[in-house]
Amino acid sequence: MNRDEIKKVLPHREPMLLLDEVALVDGTSVGKYTVRGDEFFLQGHFPGNPVVPGVILCEMMAQSACLLVENPEAPFTPYLTGMNNVKFKQKVLPGDVVTVQSEILKHKDIFYFVKCTAKTGEDTLCASGELSFALIKKEVG
Repeated sequence: MNRDEIKKVLPHREPMLLLDEVALVDGTSVGKYTVRGDEFFLQGHFPGNPVVPGVILCEMMAQSACLLVENPEAPFTPYLTGMNNVKFKQKVLPGDVVTVQSEILKHKDIFYFVKCTAKTGEDTLCASGELSFALIKKEVG
């Protein structure tokens, strides 16, 4: 999926759409985002030493995860309801390509529980954790 295809599923738009492309393979979502260096979240984090904030890495993982549960017959808005065991291992810097991988662990009714990782380079783990979502039906109107 390219950005235009991602926008058909996710409600996110610039500057908060944090995926450039996504592949859905065997129940796994693999998304990529290239950190350009001019993103709003780098302006103050940190001046002269820009580092992608951990919360932004979590948002990248969350967006990738939500693409696993897309259902065109029942459009929804995904709301993040929890983050467990989130760990940050390495810095993500301008020029890095972040690869986020997500896999559904379980779901019950409207709730989904997903295991996620964010990596750079060949296979450098930057962040990992388990995220949960509630899928709320979109209001028509």
